[in-house]
Amino acid sequence: MRLLEKELSDVLTRLQKRKPLVHNMTNEVVTNFTANGLYAIGASPVMSSAAEEVAEMAKIADALVLNIGTLNAGLVDAMILAGQSANEHGVPVMFDPVAVGATKFRTETARRILSEVNVSLVRGNASEIANLIGEAREIKGVDAVESESQDNVPLAVRAANALGTVVAITGRVDVITDGSACRIISGGDALMTQVTGTGCLLTSVLGAFAAVEKDLMLAGTAGLAFYGTAAARAAERTASLGPGSFQTAFLDELAKLHPHSLKGYAAVREIETASAGGRP
Repeated sequence: MRLLEKELSDVLTRLQKRKPLVHNMTNEVVTNFTANGLYAIGASPVMSSAAEEVAEMAKIADALVLNIGTLNAGLVDAMILAGQSANEHGVPVMFDPVAVGATKFRTETARRILSEVNVSLVRGNASEIANLIGEAREIKGVDAVESESQDNVPLAVRAANALGTVVAITGRVDVITDGSACRIISGGDALMTQVTGTGCLLTSVLGAFAAVEKDLMLAGTAGLAFYGTAAARAAERTASLGPGSFQTAFLDELAKLHPHSLKGYAAVREIETASAGGRP
């Protein structure tokens, strides 16, 4: 873990030095929060969804984020244009399948994106990831409905193998896998579920880490660990104040992250995927 912790810290250092440009085609409800969160962690956000320019914007970006939180047909077509441009120019693509499974249009859109764009990393909650690979699971709006004791490791491994991409399932404990290697990241705080957009921002933050680290397992692990650390630190400061104060403190803690921030706040554990239902 000590060696991995240094590797994770090195990724954060590179992010803060390079200030990568992250192109966000995201949920319009959380655009401002996402932009501020990316600024806080050290990235440079651009929020562009116009079909007339997204291919050019994706070409010059360091990462592209596709988030289907607020959908319309024109936006879907623009996402495909941006994703294909990113693929052509070697730009990593993050995909957030918000509430996939809730409606036919949403599910078909998510699967279309995955079929027409080479996605680097998919991040969602357990219900979203399950529905994405055809394993029906109840979903209410954008929220997962799941058992507290449910083990998401086998699901994440199945999804990574089915989709041919890195998959991160986030919740009380985060799981990230490429279908072969698998890690569990502990951290964060329950107050995150009371602030709109913390999941959407996380996907964009993972894009910022992927922009500076080609090893997507390492980039994703770093993003999840540091994001959870900022949340845990913010919760300590605002435990008796509520979600409004937490949101502000969370942005502050993202801005305060440094290479040694993980100590005492995040834990990363390696898992054997063969025993979790992955490839032997």
